[in-house]
Amino acid sequence: MITLYTWSTPNGRKVSIMLEECGLPYGVKAVDITKGEQSQPDFVAINPNSKIPAIVDTEGPEGAPITLFESGAILVYLAAKTGKFLPASERGKYAALQWLMFQMGGVGPMFGQAHHFLRFAPEPLPYAIKRYSAETARLYGVLDKRLGEAEYLAGEYSIADIATYPWVARHEWHKIALPDYPNVARWFAAIGARPAVQRGMEVPG
Repeated sequence: MITLYTWSTPNGRKVSIMLEECGLPYGVKAVDITKGEQSQPDFVAINPNSKIPAIVDTEGPEGAPITLFESGAILVYLAAKTGKFLPASERGKYAALQWLMFQMGGVGPMFGQAHHFLRFAPEPLPYAIKRYSAETARLYGVLDKRLGEAEYLAGEYSIADIATYPWVARHEWHKIALPDYPNVARWFAAIGARPAVQRGMEVPG
């Protein structure tokens, strides 16, 4: 049995979408980051970095339980566990991992900074807003170019798409008009129509 520790953020929703897509049974423990629950000792014992998501799988490798944090690592683990959403070919696998790293190293951090300075900073900081808004728009351009070449980021639907979708779902937060990026808009609509994605986006509910 897998227990998912999560909250209603893009990083948390990556894993709930993956679990739904894989059809794996799992339980949910909500970690309310607005109340600082991610810093409580019982959660820090699971993730020493005090961030959601994390999982505990009682049926891990070699039949022993495993605890994992970092959403990208969790997606790779679940793909390996189920044989799903990571292409079987070597080229396909590395394409998916490449775009997963693009999300982890670029999309997530930069979109997150845009969210912060556009929505949550106690006072407007024009330099920060300009810097992160410009980088967010640039990254959308990279996504749009790629998705003009392929149906999905790795060619076929994969953990790279699962990781990126919940961040694009907050496009209004970083003041991005999806029609300006028609290939992203097409991809976003197609993924959003998947029932497992819809269920995963509702976790923790």
